[in-house]
Amino acid sequence: MHHHLQAKPPTLEGLAIYEFDERSDSGNRKVYAALPLVFVYSPHPKKEIAMSSAVYEKLKKCESCIRQVTDFIPKVAIVLGSGLGDYADTIRVTAQIPYGDIEGFPVSTVPGHDGRFIFGYVGDVPVVCMKGRVHYYEGYPISDVVLPIRLMKLLGAEFLFLTNASGGVNTSFHAGDLMLLTDHISCFAPNPLIGANIEELGTRFPDMSHVYDPGLQEIIKTVAAEQRIFLQQGVYAQLTGPSFETPAEIRMLRTLGCDAVGMSTAVEAVAAAHMGMRICGISCVCNLAAGMTASPLSHREVQAAADEAAPRFKKLVTEAVKHFGEIR
Repeated sequence: MHHHLQAKPPTLEGLAIYEFDERSDSGNRKVYAALPLVFVYSPHPKKEIAMSSAVYEKLKKCESCIRQVTDFIPKVAIVLGSGLGDYADTIRVTAQIPYGDIEGFPVSTVPGHDGRFIFGYVGDVPVVCMKGRVHYYEGYPISDVVLPIRLMKLLGAEFLFLTNASGGVNTSFHAGDLMLLTDHISCFAPNPLIGANIEELGTRFPDMSHVYDPGLQEIIKTVAAEQRIFLQQGVYAQLTGPSFETPAEIRMLRTLGCDAVGMSTAVEAVAAAHMGMRICGISCVCNLAAGMTASPLSHREVQAAADEAAPRFKKLVTEAVKHFGEIR
């Protein structure tokens, strides 16, 4: 009896179907399994390079649109997640640009995520606030999801302050807790660096050992202690959404060492790290994740908990950003 391994040619997606079959001495063939195998090899390198070029050209076009309105150069970029939507009311605003006014810019469709860039000052620190983010589950390509992050870096931002609402996976967490991000795990969302590398933005294989800057973490922890704001810390997991996670997925994440889970942030951090930004993040734990309570999950519950935590959240962000401004 002889065993044969046969492969069909790669498809356009770079997939090949391998069939393990068994042939008897009489030549009769029986197929026992057909398993997909993903190739590292790309059948269309020229197409990848063209797509990479298109992503960069779109990014530069967005930058040009903004520069026609303002020449403001931010030092800190802040992504305002659920509960921080009105944070702009606390800063000295110099310019606002709705996402819809920027050619080719993706526009968020999520309730509570108003879409605009806000330029101004937190204390004496020049900042750009992203009021409302774009999520992968809205149907945009991953390059569009991280486009705003890349754009803020091109505008001059050296620091990226990511905020979000999340579900608590750690059994010691409570709704309303704030969690400092020490690391992340991205599940199922594609890496935003896949495809031909955009050399103008960063290296092909960026290091991710310290995505969330240890120095910025220390500043945030010091500020929290000074302001008497209780601060958890842990690993954040990004899943795609828009459905909330199943109890089995939450058990998986807890086994992997995750403390909180949400539908954003990790891919943004990867894109920012690729460009050499110093990154920090705080998550508002708005509910305990699926299977941890008897109640079903809802966006309304998330928004309500985020609103309750907002005063503490705003204070922590504001005071931390003021300290970032002192870094030379």
